[in-house]
Formats: sequence, structure tokens, C-alpha cells
Amino acid sequence: MTLFAATAIAVLVAMALALVRAFTGPTVFDRILAVNTTGTLTVVLIAVYGFIDNRPDFLDIALLYALINFIGTVAVTKFVRFGGMGVAPDKRDQGDI
Repeated sequence: MTLFAATAIAVLVAMALALVRAFTGPTVFDRILAVNTTGTLTVVLIAVYGFIDNRPDFLDIALLYALINFIGTVAVTKFVRFGGMGVAPDKRDQGDI
């Protein structure tokens, strides 16, 4: 039990460092990466908490959160890179829009 508690504390420290990077990142892509790292560490923290509390169904919640984190990161990165969600990249490069 103490090993899982130490793991949870280490994950929380890593999340704090990632949040510092999210607030002080020099570029927007550094900030997106830091928020994605925070989401991934949240998935790990949910799984560790499930082991601490002896509830394996928390792994399903962690997997769902990981999927939402991935889709959100891809959407935000596309929005920042192309300036919109519905514009195809090839049309934007040709100057038609």
C-alpha cells in the first residue's frame, strides 16, 4: 500500500511540474504538450487510486479519460495550427480561403 501512495505522490509532483511548464511555456505548442502531459499523468493517477482503493473499475475510467485527452489534444493542436476546425489544410495552403 505504501508503494502506491509513494507513486501517487510522485505523480502529483510531476503534474505540478507540468502545470508550471503549461503556465510558463515560451510557445503555445509547449503549453499544449504540458497540458497533454498533465492529462496523461491524470490517467496514471486515476489508475493508481483504483489500485489503492482496490477498485479495478477505475481502469475503465482512466482509459476513457485517456481517449478524451488524446482527442482534445489533437483538436486543440489542429485549431492552433490551422486557425479553424473545418478547413482542410490543402485548401488553406492554396489561398482559396
